[in-house]
Amino acid sequence: MQTWDVMRRDDIGNTFHVAAHDSRISALAQVLVFESGVRHRQTYWVEGPPGPAVRTNRDLYLVFLQLGQEARAASWSLSAFLRSLWKVGLPLADRPDLEPDDVAAMFAAAATTPPADFDPAWSGKDLSLPGDEPEGYADWERVLLSQIADLEDFLTAPPGPRARFGVDAPRPPGSGVRATPARWYNFDPATYLECAVAGSLGGWDAADGARVPLPARPGDPPARSYVRTITTMTWGDLARIAVCGQVYE
Repeated sequence: MQTWDVMRRDDIGNTFHVAAHDSRISALAQVLVFESGVRHRQTYWVEGPPGPAVRTNRDLYLVFLQLGQEARAASWSLSAFLRSLWKVGLPLADRPDLEPDDVAAMFAAAATTPPADFDPAWSGKDLSLPGDEPEGYADWERVLLSQIADLEDFLTAPPGPRARFGVDAPRPPGSGVRATPARWYNFDPATYLECAVAGSLGGWDAADGARVPLPARPGDPPARSYVRTITTMTWGDLARIAVCGQVYE
């Protein structure tokens, strides 16, 4: 069995073995959890067989599907999950591009670390995008904080039993400009994560049991999404993933 080791170097140069993992994604996720905590002078990295583990949109879809199921079993709220995602994304903020393994690790780390507290200033902040399309970490952050602020508003004005058919975020007086549409369809981590990848990258298969396609004609194969290779992803890609998590059905 292949293993990936999380290593740590302290501020005087001593090196320590922290943990062994049976997947590269879980090892990278543990590093993000450590690096998103209290700032320190220690360095973490992963040693083991080189990546990637996530080579296609199908690979990433299956990772998100599993994480959503785990979040549902753990009764995570979507707000808590997104606040954790924002927290573990901070160590990667200086990277212009991410490997798909890093993206998978971000979301895996979000499911295993306590969320950041909600900052009331986010509700009144101007989170509008400076350009027509999201670019860079700052724009991804604007998208995520916009969604978190909307979910906070929904606490005082719940979407109601027909939420899955679509409802607009209340955005009461005093709300800042937000980077995302007001319309919401998905309010739990499992649905959000499945729709995030299905809507932005595809990779789903009817046999997964999460997405119900239109009925196939007699003799046609089961419906599935086209599988394609992915090599790098930008923060703009992650912003579009987040928006699909909110509005894709």
